[in-house]
Amino acid sequence: MEEIEVHERKKVKLNKPVLIEGLPGVGNVGKLVAEHIIQELEAEPIVEIYSCHFPPQVLVNENGTVHLCKNEIYAWKSKKQDLLIVSGDQQSVTNEGHYIISEKMLDLAQQYGVSRIYTLGGYGIGQLVERQTVLGAANDAELVDEMKKYGVEFREEEPGGNIVGASGLLLGLGKLRGIPAVCLLGLTSGYLVDPKSAQAVLKILTQALNLKIDMQALENRAEEMEKVVGRLKEMEQAQTPRRREEELGYIR
Repeated sequence: MEEIEVHERKKVKLNKPVLIEGLPGVGNVGKLVAEHIIQELEAEPIVEIYSCHFPPQVLVNENGTVHLCKNEIYAWKSKKQDLLIVSGDQQSVTNEGHYIISEKMLDLAQQYGVSRIYTLGGYGIGQLVERQTVLGAANDAELVDEMKKYGVEFREEEPGGNIVGASGLLLGLGKLRGIPAVCLLGLTSGYLVDPKSAQAVLKILTQALNLKIDMQALENRAEEMEKVVGRLKEMEQAQTPRRREEELGYIR
């Protein structure tokens, strides 16, 4: 296999589409949003990207067959705003691969005449999130002002001084190509798949794109995860008194 292979499944003509990247990452926030959009809009797959920089494994399908790790690009056409949505099984496991794959995505973005890029992800804080917040970063100051209107928070010391992977590189490399790009990061614990954080990111994204998408499926997943989180909190509270007793016993 070459370092990167692009398989075009279908040729489409789009009018200044917006590219949305939602690959696996912290809390799988970006991937959840991308997959939800693809499913609700019934976007069609048009490109498959394979690379030796993906993990050396195949994924087993429900019917028992397998497929190589890949990233996919889906297309959706509308009278208001055409979209390209990037989703996938994995991100690169090498630094070099991150650059190679991101550059190829930007090549394809320019090929389709992309007017703007939104990258999506999660920002792990190491604890359960009390208030759903979406942090932002952009490669243009005007985009910062624009996204603040939708409730995106831009903090001096967050997100942690850097954004790793495609979500960051598409902004930085996109700037070199003159493509405006924004990164939306939902606060998440980083311990679990987080549909609630994904829901917060999706709400901002749909406002920015003036797009109507049914969020019920994502809301249902968020409610299920809330039950899991609730049980974890109960377990943690139940263990706290024991820890205190053990500490006191040690002191005695």
